[in-house]
Amino acid sequence: MGFFSKLMPSRETLQSNRWLRWLGPALYHPRLWRFSRRGLALGAAIGVFFGFLIPIAQIPFSAAAAVVLRANIPAAAASTLVTNPVTFGPVYYLAWKVGSFIVNEPDSAPPPQTLPPQEELEQKPGESWWEATKRRVLGVGKPLIVGLVLFAVVGSVLTYITVSWIWTWRVRSSRRRQIRTRRGTEA
Repeated sequence: MGFFSKLMPSRETLQSNRWLRWLGPALYHPRLWRFSRRGLALGAAIGVFFGFLIPIAQIPFSAAAAVVLRANIPAAAASTLVTNPVTFGPVYYLAWKVGSFIVNEPDSAPPPQTLPPQEELEQKPGESWWEATKRRVLGVGKPLIVGLVLFAVVGSVLTYITVSWIWTWRVRSSRRRQIRTRRGTEA
């Protein structure tokens, strides 16, 4: 599993992160850092879930869920990057389109007279950035939320299955190679 360990953040990096310090001694449990099929698959699935579902603070949420579910923390943190500055726009647009289809709302842009004025999109005086972001996201409406929830659930299930399958395939092919090597040396 050398390939995966190169992609993962180190134990020290995550334990010194200011957003994860509140987890305290729970971060030191050895099972959270071990590379096992279940732990790695569950950690990657958790990261993909939070990567799709929430736009900010994905790593702290995925690390906290990994601690609770005893999953691999580095896998959970690294797989949140399924949405990053490059993929964020296309993923959210596609989620909105899929959500529009599911809730049976027209997926075309609203007519110009129903677009919110520019003042509604800007942060209002006395409003925190979180409140402004929440207001903008909720302004997009139910289709985006439905699409993101669907992407998060389906993406995490597919990630768990795929990582488990790859792990099993690698172990089986390694064992087959070892058996062939032993048979070749015995002859």
